[in-house]
Amino acid sequence: MGNGALDGAVIAVAGAGGPAGRAALLRLAEAGATVVGSDNDPERLAEAVDAARYAHGGATVTGDTVDLLDLDSTREWAARTEKEFGRIDGLVHLVGGWRGSETFTKTSLDDWDFLELLLVRTVQHTTLAFHEALQRSDRGRYVLISAAGATKPTAGNAAYAAAKAAAEAWTLAMGDYFRKAGGEQGPTSAAAILVVKALVHDAMRADRPNAKFAGFTDVKDLAEAIVGVWDKPAAEVNGNRLWLTEKP
Repeated sequence: MGNGALDGAVIAVAGAGGPAGRAALLRLAEAGATVVGSDNDPERLAEAVDAARYAHGGATVTGDTVDLLDLDSTREWAARTEKEFGRIDGLVHLVGGWRGSETFTKTSLDDWDFLELLLVRTVQHTTLAFHEALQRSDRGRYVLISAAGATKPTAGNAAYAAAKAAAEAWTLAMGDYFRKAGGEQGPTSAAAILVVKALVHDAMRADRPNAKFAGFTDVKDLAEAIVGVWDKPAAEVNGNRLWLTEKP
């Protein structure tokens, strides 16, 4: 376990209790990282942390119940993590949510209010809380999971696509911070965006055995791609969208 770029790294995972979070905890632990997950559901988070620990005996995997909609709480999580482990080498943002409508005309702005908090505000808070620690790292990475719909929105997905696009823009601005901080030598840390059409996991397939899930990315493949962000030089991934599905 752990002989690559993530060996000995300290990686925070926001939204660690969901299917993508569970897969990420498992794969990061396997790669030799110390993993610090957060979720707003303590029971779901504990299950995810226990699963990663069980699968990879000897790995350090911990969980913090954090309200990422509160900037002070998010900053306290970052400070606590760096104090306890001495460094932070990554933040993987897996906080998700979706709402859509049948048509553009039927779009509810309540959906925007909901998605703006989940998909944009949490990105704002984690980037502001973690960016200095990530810049101090020799391999700092901020990884946002986004959707192809941000590039080519559909009529019924206006609120979701707009929120994802806003999160991407915010992350790219962080990438510009890393670029400028690196000076002539180039960035040592990076903000990268992994783009999927949608995610699928085993429980979804069990619930819908006849569904094709065409173009969807399995959460295990997403976890592999997350780990891969550390295998590439910071300058190669910083400020870039890395497509895991066909570009629309």
